[in-house]
Amino acid sequence: MTDRPILFSAPMVRALLDGRKTQTRRLCKDQPPPGVTIIRKTIRPFGKEPYHAFERRTKFGNFGGEVPVKISRGDRLWVKETHARVGDNGDDHMACPDLTRLVYYRADDVQPELSRWRPSIFMRRQDSRLTLLVTDVRVERLQDISIGDALAEGWPGAVEANKMPATKWYRHLWDEINGAGSWDANPWVAAYTFTVIKQNIDQIEKVAA
Repeated sequence: MTDRPILFSAPMVRALLDGRKTQTRRLCKDQPPPGVTIIRKTIRPFGKEPYHAFERRTKFGNFGGEVPVKISRGDRLWVKETHARVGDNGDDHMACPDLTRLVYYRADDVQPELSRWRPSIFMRRQDSRLTLLVTDVRVERLQDISIGDALAEGWPGAVEANKMPATKWYRHLWDEINGAGSWDANPWVAAYTFTVIKQNIDQIEKVAA
């Protein structure tokens, strides 16, 4: 088991808090060059965690070998999100009237545009409030996502998604995050399934005790 940070936007943090999001997809570091057709296979060494490998279907190109997926089943991910610390804004006494909190979060703010925020990349481990326990890891093409997977990615519902079904909503979300045309490129991604724990990663054992 390894502890790793992972970044999420404010809407995705809200989906985590609401219990709508139990999956996330991230680009694989290595991608096949254009024109190379490949298949995916899962190798399960005896007594070890499985890993994913690409197998060429054409003699052209040099893409192949093990897929570098850093996150494994059993890992714990501590969520980094856009936030502010007490003292960042002049009206902190209004955001934290009792001053017992040292940090507050953009995902909770009803008027986030009125505050100064620290980007999620700068969040300290001690300020994280969400921990994800990874239960499954898959390597697949982006467009292989199923309806159930799209729902698990945090689909907010037909009304909130402007009447878009889950898979279409996720397509728009992916392009919004990764740039126009990134969905059509259909890259290889690592799909992580997890359980959400609404606690700081270092407080879980302390609370359980």
